[in-house]
Amino acid sequence: MSDAARTRRRGADGARAGFGGWLAGRTLRGRLIAGLVSLLAVACACVGLVTYLALRGFLFHQLDAQLSAAKARYVGCVQNFGGPPPRDPDDGPPPSDPQCGNEIPGQAAGTFSARLVKYTVASANIEAGRCDLSATDAAVLARLPINGRPYDRDLPSAYGEYRLVAVRASDGDVLVTGLPLGELQTTLHSVEVAEIVVFSAALLLTGIIGTGWVRLSLRPLRRVTATAAEVTRLPLGTGEVALPNRVPDADPRTEVGQLGVAFNRMLGHVESALARRHASEARLRGFAADASHELRTPLAAIRGYAELARRHPGPLPDDVAHALGRVESEAARMSGLVDDLLLLARLDAGRPLADEPVDLTRLAIDAASDARAAAPSHRWQLDLPGQPVVVRGDEHRLRQVLANLLSNAGRHTPPGTTVTIALSQASSGGARRDEVAPGRKGTLGPERAPAGSAVLSVTDDGPGIPAELLPELFERFVRGDSSRSRAAGSTGLGLAIVDAVVAAHRGRVEVTSEPGRTAFVITLPISGAAGPLPDPS
Repeated sequence: MSDAARTRRRGADGARAGFGGWLAGRTLRGRLIAGLVSLLAVACACVGLVTYLALRGFLFHQLDAQLSAAKARYVGCVQNFGGPPPRDPDDGPPPSDPQCGNEIPGQAAGTFSARLVKYTVASANIEAGRCDLSATDAAVLARLPINGRPYDRDLPSAYGEYRLVAVRASDGDVLVTGLPLGELQTTLHSVEVAEIVVFSAALLLTGIIGTGWVRLSLRPLRRVTATAAEVTRLPLGTGEVALPNRVPDADPRTEVGQLGVAFNRMLGHVESALARRHASEARLRGFAADASHELRTPLAAIRGYAELARRHPGPLPDDVAHALGRVESEAARMSGLVDDLLLLARLDAGRPLADEPVDLTRLAIDAASDARAAAPSHRWQLDLPGQPVVVRGDEHRLRQVLANLLSNAGRHTPPGTTVTIALSQASSGGARRDEVAPGRKGTLGPERAPAGSAVLSVTDDGPGIPAELLPELFERFVRGDSSRSRAAGSTGLGLAIVDAVVAAHRGRVEVTSEPGRTAFVITLPISGAAGPLPDPS
């Protein structure tokens, strides 16, 4: 393939891609209207072109017939009377045969006639008019083919464009006859203007009426879209979900109606699946709550008997002492797991929390002191405001939230890591709560937190959390390294408890992580910004 062919092909492909891209970026309504108007425009163009060509052919055929008759009269006049046609009186004395001048019987006004002797114009006349033929126009007549066929030539000195035909007389001279094209061109121009006006009006009316018709026809589709948008705004992840009303007017006789019927059927299946999932979750949570509650008593008995055995007055063999120690350790670990599961089950069931003023500043100081004692190899820093930040809630649970976050930072980062506990109060210029994007990923700093809220953050400069773990970090029993987590005593419920407790306080928790910086940010309404905590039950 040559370079020119490749260039043409690339240009065509680019044009198609550009039109396809433009069309793909339009709505269905816009594409339908554009298609309707485009098809009508093509149809109008075809009709106008065919009409114009047919009228033009008819007018030229009629003009050629008139030209043939005028040629016959002129040739007959010259051959019957002889001699050249008369010239204008101003050009000299009239010849002896005035019949072949500008008064040939039956010749229409404006008919052009000329006689050429040896390719030189001997005379030129216009019926019922004046003719002063210029040398340029005379040269045009001299180059006119002598074959009896009509040709279009422009003769400015003869006042316009003519349809000319040249024949050779019996004496060897060339006789030229012509009819003006002005009226024919005026008629064709009038037809062009009329077609443009009529077709433009038709396209405009079609666009306006078609827009209304397409909007009316797509109204059922907009109902389907509105219903789907309502479904997307529902929290389908957890809890009992009540799906919105079904798509109305789902007429199966139409394509949009068939879509509505299929969508309604899909909503029914989704609603059934969500109901079964919710029932299964409720049974599972009930089982977890019952099992946790029932396991507390035997675990307490196991720990009590193990402690009693260790208090035996006589000496215990080393292996027995080690076994009793392991029993106590595992029983304590099992008790912590059971307590966490029971707490989550109670939060899931909507058990109310305590509702009292909690000083987050004092809570942060106490938690940092405890963390410094538990992990002295880390650097613990506090960034607190000058005034206490008070929220309403359950102090014991909020203390547990902060302890879980600091415990995670101390357990999953290497020695020497700096952990900063920061507390601030959002200014009145912060974003409204409904402007904050949902989800736990992202950072909600004081400048973006809703007005009237406290922002508590735990930030470390450790290696960070793996990106694939972030979306499910707050789920239950999620561990970054299962073997090390279990060896360190982790149950995988710490962050799940953080999320549940913060949600019960009408707050939110978010996390961002990258190598060198991991931040957990908790946002809570400050005291007085909202009323008492509601009873979810």
